[in-house]
Amino acid sequence: MALTPDPRPGGPTATRYALLPLRLFLGVTFLYAGLDKYLDAGPFSAFSREHSLALLEFSHESTPVPWLVDLAADHPTLVGHGAGLTEILVGLCVLTGLLTRGAAVLGALLTFLMWLTVSWSTSPYYFGADLPYLFGFITLALTGSGPYALDAHLAHREHRRGSLIFG
Repeated sequence: MALTPDPRPGGPTATRYALLPLRLFLGVTFLYAGLDKYLDAGPFSAFSREHSLALLEFSHESTPVPWLVDLAADHPTLVGHGAGLTEILVGLCVLTGLLTRGAAVLGALLTFLMWLTVSWSTSPYYFGADLPYLFGFITLALTGSGPYALDAHLAHREHRRGSLIFG
């Protein structure tokens, strides 16, 4: 039986590295977004608190989950820190490829909540910034990290250690 050439442009090499740009984009973007919350006015500042409350007040009328917006508005400092720290954690994990699937699920949850609360009223829906992030994180959650990832390095190391013990 003869092997047929790979019909994909770039062949298996391109496919192997296909997730790397997505991982780099999501990781850098979320790391930057989280750090920006602390370096530019931060969750403790009056500006950030007032800005967050104004954004939540604006989105309260159009969200399908007003109770969630009310809960966030009652605890703006906690929500600010939670969002900032989650973005930093997700960004670092996705960027380095460490615990990528778990970080991607967390990133998807955060962007889903942002979509439901803040950008739900964006019309048409495809102008909303949160949906591409949501589906990017879902893709990483389903596929894993791909190459140049600490996940793969740790799995290889564990496999090698198991081979030495039981081999």
